[in-house]
Amino acid sequence: MTKALSLVFLAIMAIQIIKPLGLPGLRQRRDFWKLALIAMVAIGVTVVASHMG
Repeated sequence: MTKALSLVFLAIMAIQIIKPLGLPGLRQRRDFWKLALIAMVAIGVTVVASHMG
């Protein structure tokens, strides 16, 4: 699951650099680092959830 999540976020970050998504907080190309932070948190939550069960 974490590999798939990583690939999805990498694709979204690449799209953000090429053409900004236009979402609130993601209106400029240089905002791709925010997606990286969201990806790290999402992957962390996935790892913790998989080890809890």
